[in-house]
Amino acid sequence: MEENKGQRAKSSGAVSDLRRSWQTWAEDRVEYQRKNPFSNDDRLASKPLHAQRGDPAYGRPPEGSKTEQRGKDAHSHVEKEVEELCLIIRSTGQKGEDGHVSVTFGQLFETYVTISNKVVGILLRARKHGLVRFEGEMLWQGKDDDVVITLLE
Repeated sequence: MEENKGQRAKSSGAVSDLRRSWQTWAEDRVEYQRKNPFSNDDRLASKPLHAQRGDPAYGRPPEGSKTEQRGKDAHSHVEKEVEELCLIIRSTGQKGEDGHVSVTFGQLFETYVTISNKVVGILLRARKHGLVRFEGEMLWQGKDDDVVITLLE
């Protein structure tokens, strides 16, 4: 009889732990759904207002979130690719009379495509940051092989 009481107390403790764990999960889920802009649950009356245009938090992931970290990692990866592209231009190009190194898109494409398949995107990013100059909005392999790309730094 006494053994039964001990076993019942153990199982009752396990059940209450399980219940507490489930309750915590459910509360966390409700809180998550309150913040979820796609939730259609009208029972969550205290839905917070989301950032409006003009607010510094608008279009940004929550601070400290995994999404924010992935964005930072992607940004640093692209920065490294831009630096690498500039090094490739410097090593394969010719120094001009103005002191800037230049290379044709065709030559750069043939060299850089073995490193990364994002040569045009990285070139556009480098131009956005004022590191390179070239004519046209977009460069196409074959069609724009003779376009000169100039390294500005």
